Amino acid sequence: MSVARSWAGLPDEKLAELSAAGDTDAFAELVRRYQDRLYGLALRLTGDRQEAEDVAQEAFINIFRALGRYRRGERFAPWAYKITSNLCIDHLRRRRGQVVSLDAPSGADGEEDEQRPIPDWSSSPEKVVLEQEGEQQVLQAIDELPPNYRLVVLLRHVDDMTYDDIAAVTGLPLGTVKNRLFRAREMLRRKLSHLRQGTAEARSVST
Repeated sequence: MSVARSWAGLPDEKLAELSAAGDTDAFAELVRRYQDRLYGLALRLTGDRQEAEDVAQEAFINIFRALGRYRRGERFAPWAYKITSNLCIDHLRRRRGQVVSLDAPSGADGEEDEQRPIPDWSSSPEKVVLEQEGEQQVLQAIDELPPNYRLVVLLRHVDDMTYDDIAAVTGLPLGTVKNRLFRAREMLRRKLSHLRQGTAEARSVST
């Protein structure tokens, strides 16, 4: 009789190493740990449930095929998220018939990479916003961000990634990651302000 294996306490990186060595049970555990997270990222980036399911499935296939290139000691989460986010961009590109880049600035003024002071974000701005706004409004505002800004916000404030991990996922310099998050925060503030105004107007009409 086979004995069920316990993966509790085993880090993702060790599971990835075992998976690369051919342990299918270890890979199944990685799928269990990451299926909701990668699906959630895909859903927020594509905005379509079926497409997100397709992306998540394809991501795990690509992760499995790429395990031979997984470097011992490399953080697994950013590696898996990078594969998933690249697939999302590919899907968006095919859908829109145009190039969608995570690296190109989205602002009309093209000032994204301009050096500017970066505030201390030790207290997550997303948590501050959530204290002032309904969660649904925040998620709606995030969904309306351009893909490159939406991705860094999701990684930082939904998946709680460090700046270094976000840089690994996006392939961006650390300073650009911080600046992109700063600009995304300003966009969210403006969008939430518009949402507040629209909600207030709707309430005044209903009364």
